[in-house]
Amino acid sequence: MSYEDMFVQFWEQVKESAKEGQFAKLTMAKTIGKPNLRNIFLRPVYSDNGFKVLLKLRYRSVDTEDVEDELSLEEAFEVLKPYLKKSFSSVLLFSTTKDVTFKVNKKGAGSITEYAPTFKYIRQADTDV
Repeated sequence: MSYEDMFVQFWEQVKESAKEGQFAKLTMAKTIGKPNLRNIFLRPVYSDNGFKVLLKLRYRSVDTEDVEDELSLEEAFEVLKPYLKKSFSSVLLFSTTKDVTFKVNKKGAGSITEYAPTFKYIRQADTDV
């Protein structure tokens, strides 16, 4: 199965955690090479208007300002997809019930692994966007 298909399966778990009110954070990590982009984070924004995420692009260089944007999960999915296998080799979902790690290896195969939860409580993102 391609890593793209595996990422879609992983993203279903992201959507389910949001739907169940268990989504705590999502992080793209393990950069490939030494890009200026250091991390991408998604933090939850629960409101009366539904669930959104605060997307944050964090850069290594102090000359490059971090970028933040409030998005739906569908919009965030489209933003994250191009960074897979090109800039980042892993994506970590933190929820209050489990942590789920998606990884792409050097051969382009994807894998999903589940762990005990890191977060017991959800801290919403500060939405000054």
